[in-house]
Amino acid sequence: MKNKIFTIPNILSFFRLALIPFIVWMLLVGQNIVAMIFVVLSALTDVVDGYVARHFNQITPLGKALDPIADKLTLLAVLICTALTNQTVLVLLIIFVVKEFIMGIEGLVILKLTGTTYSALWYGKASTVLLYASLLVHIVWVDILPVVSTVLVSICNAMVLFSLLMYTIHNVKRIVAIKKQQNQK
Repeated sequence: MKNKIFTIPNILSFFRLALIPFIVWMLLVGQNIVAMIFVVLSALTDVVDGYVARHFNQITPLGKALDPIADKLTLLAVLICTALTNQTVLVLLIIFVVKEFIMGIEGLVILKLTGTTYSALWYGKASTVLLYASLLVHIVWVDILPVVSTVLVSICNAMVLFSLLMYTIHNVKRIVAIKKQQNQK
């Protein structure tokens, strides 16, 4: 199973990637309800893909890379489209991009040291759920009250920053432990 490309979870991840242009197009032409349906479909297939991968032993190296890429690109596309019409979301977009850049560097360092990647932890998943929920509210409620938007974005910003902090602590501990092991050899 390790070297298979066309597993159900991988196909679902490819499907999520294929949905991104449709989500963007629907948001840009003002078909927000259709965009919302596509975003929800993407989120649901993300849950299904993880469940199938774990419960039917269909975890592959490609899937480990493809799944988070599909998640991040979907969120990034929706954040960009939403930020075009709501300046409050622009702050969230910037924080999200900075977080993903930092975590990408940390992930590459760990990959180089260990040759492997690690699964998402609860705070990463919670951050993703809050981002999707907040973005869906912004998509459906086009004329969202500024105070509601600010509260939703502030909650997301706090969770994204908390997630970054916790992952960084976790990753630094991993790197230090790996370096200690290497020095003991």
